[in-house]
Amino acid sequence: MAVARSLVHKPAVVFADEPTGSLDSSNATAVLEEFLTLARAQGTAVVLVTHDADVAARADTHYSMCDGVLTAQVREVS
Repeated sequence: MAVARSLVHKPAVVFADEPTGSLDSSNATAVLEEFLTLARAQGTAVVLVTHDADVAARADTHYSMCDGVLTAQVREVS
């Protein structure tokens, strides 16, 4: 429900902190897929924070942070 609420007003940016953290892997994949599909269709940027490598792998741009310091840009997809 929180994912739907975050996109209903078509914001320019959505900030998501561990949006799939409390879900099992099957539901996490389904929710993340729908979230990113809707966001891209609306042209919404998603800033997503996660500890889950599978979730992070879905990002177009991936940054790494350690002890509050941005340590690396891991990859960027054009």
